[in-house]
Amino acid sequence: MATLYHSPFCPNSRFIRLVLAEMGMEPTLVEERAWERRRDFLIVNPAGTTPVLVEQTGLAIPGAGVIAEYLDETRGLGLAGRRLLPDTTQARVEVRRLLDWFLVKFNSEVTEYLVTEKIDKRFMPSSAGGGPPDMNAIRAARTNVRYHLQYVGYLIGQRRWLAGNDLTYADLAAAAHLSCVDYLGDVPWDEDEMAKDWYARVKSRPSFRALLADRAPGMPAAAHYADLDF
Repeated sequence: MATLYHSPFCPNSRFIRLVLAEMGMEPTLVEERAWERRRDFLIVNPAGTTPVLVEQTGLAIPGAGVIAEYLDETRGLGLAGRRLLPDTTQARVEVRRLLDWFLVKFNSEVTEYLVTEKIDKRFMPSSAGGGPPDMNAIRAARTNVRYHLQYVGYLIGQRRWLAGNDLTYADLAAAAHLSCVDYLGDVPWDEDEMAKDWYARVKSRPSFRALLADRAPGMPAAAHYADLDF
C-alpha cells in the first residue's frame, strides 16, 4: 500500500487525495507539519513540502504536479473512460495549463494566504512564523478569490467541466483549493452561480467525502461546508 504524506488543509495534498480516491486507491495517510522540518521527512523530500507519495517499493514522488503525472503514467491507461489526463495532446495541454493555474497561481494568490494566516499560524511556533494572522494578507486573498471564481464560472459557461467534456485533474485541483477557502467561509458563492453549481457537482462525488469530514482543531467549518446542496 502506498503512503501519502500530507496536511489536511494543504490544498495540493487535498488534490492528490481526490485523485487517489477517484482512482480507487486508499493510501496510508501520514499527517506532516511542514514547518517542523522533521528529519525523517526531509530525507524523503528535501524540499520539506507536502504532498509526497511513497510507493510500496520505496519510490518517493514529491509535489502535486509530479504525483499527478506519475499516477497517469502508471495507472492512467487502466482507467479507460475515467482517465483524469486526456488522451489527446491538445486536451492534455489544457488540463496542464489549468493545473498550473490552480496549483500555483490560485495557491499563491489565495489559498496560501488564507490557510497560513487562519489555520497554520495557530499551530506554528513563533520561530517558524506563528502568531496572529496578517489581516492584510487575508484581505488580499478575499479580493483575489473573486476573479478566480469568475474564471471558473467563465470556463463552466463554455464546457461541462473545467477543461472539457470530462472530469479531469483540472476540476480536482480547483475543487481542492476552493474547498480549503470554503471551509473558512471565504468563497463568495453568491457572486457566480455557474461556479457554485460546478463545485456542488464535484463535492457530491464519493471521492470528496473524506475532505468534507476534515476539521481544523478549534476552528469549525463554515455552516454550508459539508452540505452537498449548499
